[in-house]
Amino acid sequence: MEIIKVANYEEMSEKACSIYVERLLNLKNPVLGLATGSTPEGLYKKMIEKQNQNEVSFKNTISFNLDEYVGLDASNPNSYHYFMKDKLFNHIDIPAEQTHVPNGEVSDTEKECRDYEERIREAGHIDLQLLGLGVNGHIGFNEPGTSFSSRTHIVELDESTRNANARFFPSIDEVPTKAITMGIETIMESKEILLLASGENKAEAVERLINGEVSEEFPASILQNHDNVIVIADEAALSKVNK
Repeated sequence: MEIIKVANYEEMSEKACSIYVERLLNLKNPVLGLATGSTPEGLYKKMIEKQNQNEVSFKNTISFNLDEYVGLDASNPNSYHYFMKDKLFNHIDIPAEQTHVPNGEVSDTEKECRDYEERIREAGHIDLQLLGLGVNGHIGFNEPGTSFSSRTHIVELDESTRNANARFFPSIDEVPTKAITMGIETIMESKEILLLASGENKAEAVERLINGEVSEEFPASILQNHDNVIVIADEAALSKVNK
C-alpha cells in the first residue's frame, strides 16, 4: 500500500487527477471504477478541466460506479445516476452507453446485481477503482460485517452511513435504507485501487485502514491484501497515523 501525503483537499484532488490522466493516456481502452460523494468532486472538476484543455479524452473509456440507492429515480437529484451526470458525465466526451451505474429502480434487484457483475467481467474488470472511506470503514456501501467474498449485492445501510448522507436530503427519513453496491471481492479484482481521504473526521478510519487488523468489521482493511493500492490523504486525515 503506497501512502501519498498531501497538504489539503485541493492537493489531494490534483494528485488523484494526475494519476487518472496518466492511466487514461497509457491504456488503450481504460475501464474506470468511479465513486460518488463529496470526496471525489474536486477530482472530477479537475478531470473536466483536463479534457477542456485537450490533455485527455474519455471517448474510449468505460466506467462503472460503485453503488446506487435502491428506490431512487435516476432523475432524482439525490440519486448517483444524477450525481455522476451533473458532476462528470455531462461535461466530458464519454459516450453514455459506456457509463454504468447500478439500477436501483428495477423490480428484480438480484438480477440487476448479477447483470452488473457480468458487465464488469465482459469489460475485462476494472483498471483503476476509485474509493472513498466511510468513517465506519465502509468501501462502496459495504458496511461492517460484509463478507470479504461478497459480489455485487443489496445492502441495508448502516445508521452512521445514513446519518452521514442525510445532509443531502430534506430529512433523515428520506434517506434510502438500501443500496446496490459492488461487493468487496468485486472491488478487490480491480487491477489498481486509488483511495482518497480528506479531513480530520476521517483520521481514525485512515489510521485503522493502514495499521489495523484485517477484519470484516472494518471492510476497508481488506485493501491491505491488495497488491496495488494508492492512498492519497491530506495531513488532517493522516493525523493519527504513527502517533
